[in-house]
Amino acid sequence: MKLTHILLVLIVCAWPLNYLYQRQLGAISFLLLAIFFLMISMKEMKKLKHAEKNDSEKAHPQKFK
Repeated sequence: MKLTHILLVLIVCAWPLNYLYQRQLGAISFLLLAIFFLMISMKEMKKLKHAEKNDSEKAHPQKFK
């Protein structure tokens, strides 16, 4: 996920999360932020695994008999 998209989502969500925090519901905003960053990290891990798989296939090409 691009850094600009992450920042844009955080800026757009800042007001509602702050509202929840002011109403003593900070745990909900924390949970939403945790889920958001979990999704981002899962996408990044998927990209890394895919890139690692492609690198290993290039390093050990299969031989056909």
